Amino acid sequence: MTGAAQMLTVRVPLAVRKQRGGRKLVLMPGGMAPRGASAADTTLVKALARAFRWRRMMEAGRYGTINELAAAEKINSSYVSRLLRLTLLAPDIVEAVLDGRQQEAMTLPGLMEPFPVEWSRQNEMLRAQR
Repeated sequence: MTGAAQMLTVRVPLAVRKQRGGRKLVLMPGGMAPRGASAADTTLVKALARAFRWRRMMEAGRYGTINELAAAEKINSSYVSRLLRLTLLAPDIVEAVLDGRQQEAMTLPGLMEPFPVEWSRQNEMLRAQR
């Protein structure tokens, strides 16, 4: 730079999204959260963790049926069944949820609805929801 002060203006298109609990998240172009920012939907992450834990307990033989598991957890067996279905999600979808890269439209109530078991069809369905 020369002796005269120069001003440089940089414009970065950002969006602010309100999250649960009133926190705000700054989104970069393309709807992605900056690295280090936690955009993970904690409700969805907890539901996935719970579903995989239940599946592991059933596979280990700790519970023989969904009804036994539901009784032990003191919750409705229908809810357990719907949540266990989350273990059928494609690995890339699970990874996106855990990393906070899931689409904004992807919520727990939406995933509790029936979805295809084929991973390619799951990805197609999610792309169509954008």
